[in-house]
Amino acid sequence: MSTSQQGPRRMPMQRGPMGQVGGGEKAQNFGPSAKRLLRTLRDDMPLLIVVLVFSVLSVALSVIGPKLLGNATNVVFAGYVSLQTPEGLTKQQVVDGLIAQGSQDQANMIEAMDFVPGAGVDFEQLAWILTGVLVVYVLASLFGWLQARLLNGIVQRAMHRLRLQVEDKIQRLPLAYFDRVQRGELLSRVTNDVDNIGQTMQQTLSQVVISLLTVVGVLVMMFLISPLLAVIALVTIPLTILITVLVARRSQKLFVAQWTSTGILNSRVEETFSGHSIVKVFGHQKEVEADFRAENDELYKASFGAQFISGIIMPAMMFIGNLVYVAIAVVGGLQVAAGLLSIGDVQAFIQYSRQFTQPLSQLGSMANLLQSGVASAERVFELLDEAEEDPDADPAESAAEQASHLAFENVSFRYTADKPLIDDLSLAAAPGSTVAIVGPTGAGKTTLVNLIMRFYDVDAGRITLDGVDISRMTRDDLRARTGMVLQDTWLFSGTIRENIAYGRPDATEAEILEAATAAYVDRFVHALPDGYDTLLDDEATNLSVGERQLVTIARAFLADPRILILDEATSSVDTRTELLIQRAMSRLREDRTAFVIAHRLSTIRDADLILVMESGAIVEQGTHDELLVAKGAYWRLYNAQFEAPMDAEILTDAIPVGAPATGASPTAATEAAAEEPTSM
Repeated sequence: MSTSQQGPRRMPMQRGPMGQVGGGEKAQNFGPSAKRLLRTLRDDMPLLIVVLVFSVLSVALSVIGPKLLGNATNVVFAGYVSLQTPEGLTKQQVVDGLIAQGSQDQANMIEAMDFVPGAGVDFEQLAWILTGVLVVYVLASLFGWLQARLLNGIVQRAMHRLRLQVEDKIQRLPLAYFDRVQRGELLSRVTNDVDNIGQTMQQTLSQVVISLLTVVGVLVMMFLISPLLAVIALVTIPLTILITVLVARRSQKLFVAQWTSTGILNSRVEETFSGHSIVKVFGHQKEVEADFRAENDELYKASFGAQFISGIIMPAMMFIGNLVYVAIAVVGGLQVAAGLLSIGDVQAFIQYSRQFTQPLSQLGSMANLLQSGVASAERVFELLDEAEEDPDADPAESAAEQASHLAFENVSFRYTADKPLIDDLSLAAAPGSTVAIVGPTGAGKTTLVNLIMRFYDVDAGRITLDGVDISRMTRDDLRARTGMVLQDTWLFSGTIRENIAYGRPDATEAEILEAATAAYVDRFVHALPDGYDTLLDDEATNLSVGERQLVTIARAFLADPRILILDEATSSVDTRTELLIQRAMSRLREDRTAFVIAHRLSTIRDADLILVMESGAIVEQGTHDELLVAKGAYWRLYNAQFEAPMDAEILTDAIPVGAPATGASPTAATEAAAEEPTSM
């Protein structure tokens, strides 16, 4: 049921609740979404604990490094000072001499140092310190590498589970969801958004843990060295939080808009490429290009705004860090001069100040990644939270294995509550009978098929299979008894043999060949280079439209169902092949119930029962000859197709005014666009 819709200016693009432009979409709170995202990691909780332990060890060792280097600086500086003092004196004598000269500040500094006048640098002590520094940094790097490797595995497994959850969710979603959400939008959530979540967690999770631990560890060391300088460094924390919160509030909406626009643009590209020939036929290239440019501009604006605003954080953090660096250098210098701190402690503190502001800056700069990842997570969680199909009855009932008597009993159904479609419909199809359904577009023909397959459930009444209410049967049980051949063929990437065997995977080679012969696939397949092993691409472009239809019919033959649903199944084959397939279908329909949706009335002349539908109701029923004698709606449809010239009165009577607008589903609307003009 392919579409060929046409608009005056824009190419049609159906948007559902999940496909709105970002400007109108309200984002969830960052906190709840981030917490839910983190819960995807809980299956690896033991490994997460190991990662945390390794992170603590790595950070602890890294934090010790500057203090050890400060001690090395003290040894070097003490050795230099000792060379400037006369050998043989004690340190106290040197201090007293400086006090006597009026150099009180210098005396205080010397008094705080540990040296022997005239001894020079203690290289042995210096070597031990530097060796310790080397060991500390090597171990810190080792633990850091181990935690990063483990965390990488945890994140990838979490994304693997998330993709499985998304795939399982898609299988449980009702058909109504796919009617209102574009394929491109859904693909964007399943691929782009999940990939973005994985990249975000990969790039930020480890860094966030390391940065937070580094802030805590460095803060402890700074207070141990100098509480005054530590308080100065703490000024950066409230400023960092303030800037990050202000920026995050503005950037979150833009990141949601960015990924929403990405999904819309993907939908546009997928739709245009799928209908490329239609675009060419109707000359809408310029309109398509204009639509693409407009939506691409929306994506550009959202992406630029999100990146620009979130990019403000890093320069702001660097500016604050530089101010703190200057303040620590000035105050630390004064404390060294006053003998309150050693020069090595000031050096270590300056390193700590860099280590302190750097993770804060990194946390700020990661805000844009986190905002982007959480925005994608919100879109994926929105998909996971969609309402699913009603569960199968428990305990479920089952009809007899050969059951094929299908009956509608006072069935009512509507896709939307305010648009009636089918009201109080009753009909019965006996085993082995062929029921043809005809009528104008939007009359509800495809809706009957959707109800039989339980793609939708009835609002009132019931549908029975040999007396068993199909709503009490499992969907798998019901659909296993049913074979469908649609006007819109679907073949997957694989061989012709594999596509036929899709109808019954456990079929033998002989059964596959028998089905192929019955559907006349065998007539053309031997002309292909590899015969039944010919590999089809994603769109099966190496087969003609008619050949693709024959393969789908062979698939239905192989499934050997009790109920057949043929939705204009022979519309894409030539007249001679159509006659051959109709003969094969006659054999296949023996002792089976067949529903045939037909637009070409010549194909259903031999049907046991013809139902004429208008506005969701059966207005006539009978055989072909009976309905022609009655000269009612069927007679008007028949004459509209076969009488020439076409009479305006017949045409007007054949198509009731407003019939397509009776609450047809998106699926029916799509069918309306695809049907031939002769269906009138």
